[in-house]
Amino acid sequence: MGKLKQRERDAIIQSLSAGVVPRIGLEHIQVGRINEVSAILSDLEKIQNDGAAVRFIIGRYGSGKSFFLNLCRIVALEKKFVVAQADINLERRLYSKENQARALYTELVHNFAVRAKPEGGALSGLIERWISDLDCRLRKDGKTTEEILQQIPQELKCLQDFVSGYDFATVIGKYFEGYQKGDDALRTSAIRWLSGEYSTKTEARQDLGVRTIIEDDNIYDYLKLWGRFVKLAGYSGLLVNLDELGVLSHRLNNAQARNSNYETILHIVNDCLQGNVSGTGFIFAGTDECLKDQRRGLVSYGALARRLAVRDDFNIAGLKDFSGPVIELENLSKEDTYVLLHNIRSVFAYEDPAKYLIPDKGIEGFLQHCQNTLGAEFFLTPGDIVKSYVRMLSILEQNPGTSWEVLLNKTTVQKTPDPIAVNENPEENIPEKPAAPKPMDDLVSFKL
Repeated sequence: MGKLKQRERDAIIQSLSAGVVPRIGLEHIQVGRINEVSAILSDLEKIQNDGAAVRFIIGRYGSGKSFFLNLCRIVALEKKFVVAQADINLERRLYSKENQARALYTELVHNFAVRAKPEGGALSGLIERWISDLDCRLRKDGKTTEEILQQIPQELKCLQDFVSGYDFATVIGKYFEGYQKGDDALRTSAIRWLSGEYSTKTEARQDLGVRTIIEDDNIYDYLKLWGRFVKLAGYSGLLVNLDELGVLSHRLNNAQARNSNYETILHIVNDCLQGNVSGTGFIFAGTDECLKDQRRGLVSYGALARRLAVRDDFNIAGLKDFSGPVIELENLSKEDTYVLLHNIRSVFAYEDPAKYLIPDKGIEGFLQHCQNTLGAEFFLTPGDIVKSYVRMLSILEQNPGTSWEVLLNKTTVQKTPDPIAVNENPEENIPEKPAAPKPMDDLVSFKL
């Protein structure tokens, strides 16, 4: 683990204080989940070897699903993967007839991240990496620019075996042409098409000479194409991370639309498990209810129920089988929670023990205070504890000389209810409503 940077420190503190997961610096606070991370590392190795993988990260609300998903992203970036990550909502989902699926695809492509650009926006860079490698290789053979342009279809011949692969390869060639000739308009048009931002085929044909565009019903085909292309560009593969799967199960109230999205998920699961995909992996994250609700969850779709069944009959002496697609996140132990709070304290202090805002005794007292306040809920969701703790350390940092004992005694921690349980509408086939704002993970108040 490298030295903590100012940018990482600020991102960690601000994110945890607001109840969201930081996108950078997670390695400075990560604890536990050793077996789960090992399972993801095994999946990444499969993808790197031209295989595929699909995982469902399942846990209670606030149990650390989004945190784990971001940890997977960081691990994949270190292993030279291209990572696309997005949250599912009512305006961005896997299947639709009114551009919501295309909106999800556009969000994923805009969020393409590589190790050199972990915050996203790496689409142009990864195309230009392939272009540079190709240009260098062919010019060594004495090829001219025009000869290189004529060679591109042959270089991308492997993509033409995929659905929509011919037009995909053509647009990559157009980007190459714009890159070589300094034609920014042509490059911009290519990026628009590859990002799914063309709404009419006529416009795409005028700008790029292709007869198809990326639409709701073919986004998965294009994700598979990207998985193949990033391998050609020298990356290990493509990892697609999709959070908030519970939106499909408990906020998408039209049963037919929900089942259509489940059908797309089934298609992805079948392709990955049966070896029909190469160089691509998918990780979905959702709550227990999203998976196990017999009426609205993934198991309500018969074919998915069989594939995502979680069996505990072989879990002997604490040993778990991670060969199936579902990873259920267990609660952090009290010891792991202590280490987590210790790591957060270290982040506040820039990893300098002399600058700790609270002693070890204070962390122990805080955990005991939370256990007394939350009771049985203490062991279920670390998010409630973490946000309260970060807010307390922030107050100590802003008010030098304040006693942590006095502050601790005046701190209240309140469990936030699962928004899925609160917002679930039992009615079916009602008109869809706009996506509600993403709720805070925790509600913590300080009375000073």
